[in-house]
Amino acid sequence: MGAELLAQIRAIVGESALTINADDMAPYLEERRGLYVGKAAAIVRPGSTEEVAAVMKLAHETGTIVVPQGGNTGLVGGQTPDQSGEAIVLNLSRMNAVRSLDAENNTLSVDAGVTLAAAQEAAASASRLFPLSLASEGTCQIGGNLATNAGGTAVLHYGNARDLVLGLEIVLADGRIWDGMRGLRKDNTGYDLKQIFLGSEGTLGIITGAVLKLFPAPKSRATAIAAVPTPAAAVSLLRHVEAESGGAITSFELMPRIGIEMVCAHVPGARDPLTAPSPWYVLVELSSGSNGDELNILLERSLASAVERAWVSDAVVAQSDAQRSAFWQIREAMSDAQRHEGGSIKHDVSVPISNITRFLERAIEAVHSELPGIRPVPFGHLGDGNIHFNLSQPMGMDTEAFLAHWTRFNQIVHGIALDLNGSISAEHGIGQLKRDEMAELKSDVELDLMRTLKRTLDPKGILNPGKVVSV
Repeated sequence: MGAELLAQIRAIVGESALTINADDMAPYLEERRGLYVGKAAAIVRPGSTEEVAAVMKLAHETGTIVVPQGGNTGLVGGQTPDQSGEAIVLNLSRMNAVRSLDAENNTLSVDAGVTLAAAQEAAASASRLFPLSLASEGTCQIGGNLATNAGGTAVLHYGNARDLVLGLEIVLADGRIWDGMRGLRKDNTGYDLKQIFLGSEGTLGIITGAVLKLFPAPKSRATAIAAVPTPAAAVSLLRHVEAESGGAITSFELMPRIGIEMVCAHVPGARDPLTAPSPWYVLVELSSGSNGDELNILLERSLASAVERAWVSDAVVAQSDAQRSAFWQIREAMSDAQRHEGGSIKHDVSVPISNITRFLERAIEAVHSELPGIRPVPFGHLGDGNIHFNLSQPMGMDTEAFLAHWTRFNQIVHGIALDLNGSISAEHGIGQLKRDEMAELKSDVELDLMRTLKRTLDPKGILNPGKVVSV
């Protein structure tokens, strides 16, 4: 990239918001698991939508590649530039203002660089709830959450990220700004343009602002960890508690025994939640707008009747906020705890809930047959059919030798998920990691539609090229 172009960008965003030093750029160029490490001509951190638009206008005129980036917590390489060193990384972390909160309309308008935790806190300040919840919520940003259609632990009750958005502000590839920041729940005037950009991973436009849906803040919660003998019993328990609670379930998470053991071994303060080990566990949480102990009583009664049906062997209901937090720590630390066990091959798949048991049985048997000693750690959002089917290396195996099996295990696990009418990407997106595999799975019509959108909205191919779909 020439000095003149850098000077023009510097004039737009300011001296301190343009980084070209290699050491200073390094944290922005590596995906959090180290699977992708790119190069860039500069890191650009605009401070406003107008600055984003000016940079994109300049990039469009000069054919400069732009890689949008939020909190850099993505797991499929969607936020990482390639090795050419020609791209600029457009990091939106400086755009972190809460624009407005309309308590009567139950909406929160924010810049794209607001962290998920900050959005949650802003909602809570008005006794409201923004229900999107992820383990990385202190770092991930709203723009990235929406660009990847993040899921999380409350999808069962509230839906994915795309279900929590009423309006967007978008900077297009040529620098034009679409102001769709309308907090309307009904607007039937033409195409729903925001849905084009939600989940598009910055390949069609750059999200710079969003109007988010808020909900009444729960006044009480009931949280329990229950030991279950099988995933089939967990599904039965899900439907049982769902019926008993009148749909008050907000989270229902499946965890294997090996995952509990890894967390207890490597996370300070983590404790085994029950006295006797079980092959599987579920973390279930109910929420209500009423005060009192009704939810705890209801959950205890539901679990007791589940014990009678042999769906549950033991359970404990949290008796304090501290105990509830400890339960959630076990679930949220499960992925990071695997890092201490050597190499980990991760999958983010979904299947219909009715096929969860068959998926787990077939996938566990298949990976054991492929590599004896491998340690499956399948966990995740059973309530919406999303399983993180992670594989830890056999004890004593060389890590690099294990990770060399990544493609083969993708074929096995993804093949089983697809055979059961599932998806190879439930909530992490496509990015670089799954782009070519997705292209083999989509129909010609689907791929043509996606490529037509890409060419129409980004005719010069400067927005995050090489991600999601090849043109």
